[in-house]
Amino acid sequence: MRIPAHSVCTAIRDDIVAGVYERGGRLTEELLARRYGVSRVPVREALRTLEAEGFVVTRRHAGACVAEPTEQEAADLLEMRTLLEPLGAARAAQRRTEAHLKVLRGLVRLGQERARRGNSDDLRSLGGWFHETLAQASGSPALTSMLTQLRHKIAWMYTVEAPAGPVESWTEHGAIVDAVARGDSERARAVTALHAERATGAHRLRFGSAGERAERVRNSQHPVNTASLRH
Repeated sequence: MRIPAHSVCTAIRDDIVAGVYERGGRLTEELLARRYGVSRVPVREALRTLEAEGFVVTRRHAGACVAEPTEQEAADLLEMRTLLEPLGAARAAQRRTEAHLKVLRGLVRLGQERARRGNSDDLRSLGGWFHETLAQASGSPALTSMLTQLRHKIAWMYTVEAPAGPVESWTEHGAIVDAVARGDSERARAVTALHAERATGAHRLRFGSAGERAERVRNSQHPVNTASLRH
């Protein structure tokens, strides 16, 4: 069975984001194929995709290596997000479906409930699902793809502190959904811009030690999950 390159790409990207691979470190096809339990063909295709996304660079005499973004490049990503997320929300107000609204409202209810209870363990994942759904509601595959890549890169380059006011943060999520539901593009844009600006202040650049990276490697030895590919 040939494993699709996109599954291998997702696995490698997730490990890069998690810090399993050191920035600047080599990514050899043979070792990656062995690690994920696949042939070298999907690994080669995955590395090409990751290079196009900016996670991998090809260096003379070294081959594929994990990219080493600068602090300025990292800062640019946060600025790009503050510009694109409000645009996505404005488009969502014009193009969202009832299915999108149902999911968004459900996420807001869950987020507000968890925030009131002080249960912050899953607030970050709920927030990620919220913004992913909001991007999809924009009806623009290109914009959705760009926002998805931004989220992956930001997660790679930054740690995010728990919000000082999670209840307020999820109140803002609710205000975004209200504006999207009313079809109010300008309101959706404005509220999302304020929310994105507030969230930017919670981001801190990652500076992991070699020991921490080694621990992540030990805890992340897994093949590509192919169970869903057999059906």
